[in-house]
Amino acid sequence: MIQYTQKRVNGIADFERRLNTLGYRMGLKLLELYAWRTEGVSRAPKRETRFLTALSTIGNSMWKSFFGRAVDAIQKSVTVDDEFMLTENEPAITKFISISKDMGILSCSALTAGVVEAILDGLGFPARVTAHNVPTETYPNCTTILIKLDRSVLDREEALK
Repeated sequence: MIQYTQKRVNGIADFERRLNTLGYRMGLKLLELYAWRTEGVSRAPKRETRFLTALSTIGNSMWKSFFGRAVDAIQKSVTVDDEFMLTENEPAITKFISISKDMGILSCSALTAGVVEAILDGLGFPARVTAHNVPTETYPNCTTILIKLDRSVLDREEALK
């Protein structure tokens, strides 16, 4: 999928945008699949109405279902109230992808960001989701999925308190 997309783009920004769009389409289908699977297991399936519990479900059980393990960290931004981060030290999506030097800043995790954005939209939490490479000495492929919530989500969360 990465190779297919790479042949049809004009630059890195266009590449990431297309990966995000593909991920969004996948995310809608994965959310439906996850709902069917959990509905069969649970006698009384529930829809999350609070953002933090929905984010925890995405980062733990959904992530395990899709990628084989949970995210490494779920964090709230210290400086901005409407930003949350999912950190993955060794992203499964980029494990077998080698990026050429001319595309050094490319984040193939834009596909994953699209999946997360679709799941949040499907659950009723509209947000803008982007992927950022944050390499460290220990984890050179570390990726942070940045979630910027829509104002309506923050207003609803405030009303539910």
